[in-house]
Amino acid sequence: MSYQAYLDALEARTGRTPQQLLDLAAGRGYGPTTKAGEVVAWLKDDFGVGRGHAMAFYGVLKNGSTISEKHVGSTGSHRDTSTELRLDGVAARGGPAG
Repeated sequence: MSYQAYLDALEARTGRTPQQLLDLAAGRGYGPTTKAGEVVAWLKDDFGVGRGHAMAFYGVLKNGSTISEKHVGSTGSHRDTSTELRLDGVAARGGPAG
């Protein structure tokens, strides 16, 4: 599963785009220095999100929307098409609404 696919699945699970979740996280005082376990627990408690998807979100919270080039254009199930993750949601890309 690509990084973007993790975020898309997170959106489907929570009903919120990654950007909306980032805004909620900021409202709770979460940011790049927040411990991963705290974010994982919040997403599990409030949205029923599993650890893998929560950690994908935590990566964006900690590092922003730019990912390493090592997975872009590579082969395998973890490849992404761009180093820039879309945080505005599936519908903004013309996909089906979650």
